[in-house]
Amino acid sequence: MYSTVSASMLEGIHAKPVCVEVNICAGLPTFEMVGFLSSEVREAKERVRTALHNCGVLLPAKRITVNLSPAHIKKNGTCFDLPIAVALLAALGQTDVAAASDMLFAGELNLKGDLLPVGGILPIVSDALERGIRQFVLPAKNVPEAELAGSCSVYGFSCLRDVIAFLSDGEYKKPEEERQRKARERKPEADFSEVNGQPYLRRVAEIAASGMHNVLMVGPPVAGKTMVSERISTILPPLSEAERLELSRIYSVCGMLEDGKLPVTKRPFRSPHHTVSRVGLCGGGARLMPGEITLAHRGVLFLDELTEFDRSALEILRQPLEERVINVSRSGGKVTYPADFLLVAAMNPCGCGYYPDMQRCSCTHATLQRYRGRVSGPLLDRMDLCVEAPPVLYGELSGHHRNESSSQIRERVQECHNLQKKRYEGLGFCYNSRIPAGLLERFCPLGERESAYMERMYGKLNLTARTYHRLLRVARTVADVCRSEHIGLLHLQEAVCYRSIDDRFWGGV
Repeated sequence: MYSTVSASMLEGIHAKPVCVEVNICAGLPTFEMVGFLSSEVREAKERVRTALHNCGVLLPAKRITVNLSPAHIKKNGTCFDLPIAVALLAALGQTDVAAASDMLFAGELNLKGDLLPVGGILPIVSDALERGIRQFVLPAKNVPEAELAGSCSVYGFSCLRDVIAFLSDGEYKKPEEERQRKARERKPEADFSEVNGQPYLRRVAEIAASGMHNVLMVGPPVAGKTMVSERISTILPPLSEAERLELSRIYSVCGMLEDGKLPVTKRPFRSPHHTVSRVGLCGGGARLMPGEITLAHRGVLFLDELTEFDRSALEILRQPLEERVINVSRSGGKVTYPADFLLVAAMNPCGCGYYPDMQRCSCTHATLQRYRGRVSGPLLDRMDLCVEAPPVLYGELSGHHRNESSSQIRERVQECHNLQKKRYEGLGFCYNSRIPAGLLERFCPLGERESAYMERMYGKLNLTARTYHRLLRVARTVADVCRSEHIGLLHLQEAVCYRSIDDRFWGGV
């Protein structure tokens, strides 16, 4: 007695097909599972055996072999419980083999026989649709997530008994709406209208969002660095349909798609604590899960207290900041995760936070050097905007202010994005911050006066070739924000202002 059932396994944010084979023959009574299995998949043997027993199905005293192919790829996760149980039932002749032949099964079983939801259902269903599979049998709680993939037939069940009945008679009764969502108090959304004062930082935030430029803010405590950073994601344009689906796949793999958040509709804002590990930041681990930089894909990654992060963890950012992906290689395999994010970082000017106010600052020269040395030159090179956040004055905090809201700023940012997408159509990039070095002369041409100015600044600020190119890209964004077709001297001067603290705090880049 032999049967096969279609299943799937996750690899990064994509899914690979897996064939669950079951053979039952005469021999010593055994239950063997093969196919390069992780510990949680091997344990499925006991979960499935007990769940079938509690559903009234006794396995015969014969030799039972379960194979998950292809055998050269390691299988992990608990989504194989249901396909193994269905394949066993088909081999025993207790379900219609033909009925299960064009379906994909996924789900975890408990010992009672209840079906439990599993992570990664959205990529599993999406990739199966591309392979031509149109019917899916899943846990009932995974149905809303699976339906995001598009037009397909999704059958949701809460227990194995119902799956057996469905495969036997073909009748399906859609489960009652189980989305008894807990009434969660929604935190009011952050908005730029709440930011009093700091017009300079507000301008920097708009420039950063308009051209997708990385930002580093340096200033004393309570200068508003965190408050402004937390609101940058609110001025980015809304997600497109393709971006929403892409983000939903990522959060599905991490098991972070809740009933009340289907699909992901807002730009991500991730703010990991400075104690985050390298694996927590870039991804990996025993099951190769996405890290913070992937969870911030299409949104903002905010690193507060930048100098408190482990330096080796910060250096990991260099490659994804250039390539927009992160390649994770571990003993368990190799995956590539998307990592196209806007990096926003904030730090104090020194350990005590009061430099350059030498009447309050207690740091020695050696202490200052060690503190700033925690941010490497190559990482600093990748920050397009490096600005100083001045202290907030009392007059800016008191009284009633009519500040621009995030929606007002977002309209201007959207116009800049539309302009850039039209300008770079067909070139493989969409934003000024991504202009390749070979195309800078084409898209960032300078007149004689502008060229002479940049020549002086190159020597005065000790610029590298990379920072010079970044200055041109920032100047292109400043010109776009000012609705100017050409880069003028004022645009270059503003761009240089966004790098002037390099010499003041780091003594040159």
